[in-house]
Amino acid sequence: MPFGVIGEGSTVAEAKQDFLDVVEAYKADGEKVPDDVEFVFSYDVPSFLSYYSKRLSLAGLEHITGVAQGQLSHYVTGRRKPSKKTVEKIQSGLNTFGQELSHLHLV
Repeated sequence: MPFGVIGEGSTVAEAKQDFLDVVEAYKADGEKVPDDVEFVFSYDVPSFLSYYSKRLSLAGLEHITGVAQGQLSHYVTGRRKPSKKTVEKIQSGLNTFGQELSHLHLV
């Protein structure tokens, strides 16, 4: 797109909705927004850990990702920034866990 768009909010849902509202406002103002445009929302590691902290403990994430709980804690607090290799390790562990869950059937 020939213009930038951001979304803000107190929650992830609010920020996403604000972003989509801004895109719609651009359309209403006559800006050319491709009909087939698709938006992908991404988290940085600290934001992901913070957002999901009520659902996934750092100890649980350590088991899922193989990244030490203390190291994850440093990312949440901003004391350290994960390397690209660590981000990939976290992403891979979460993807594997998600695949396991998607094949789960409870009885």
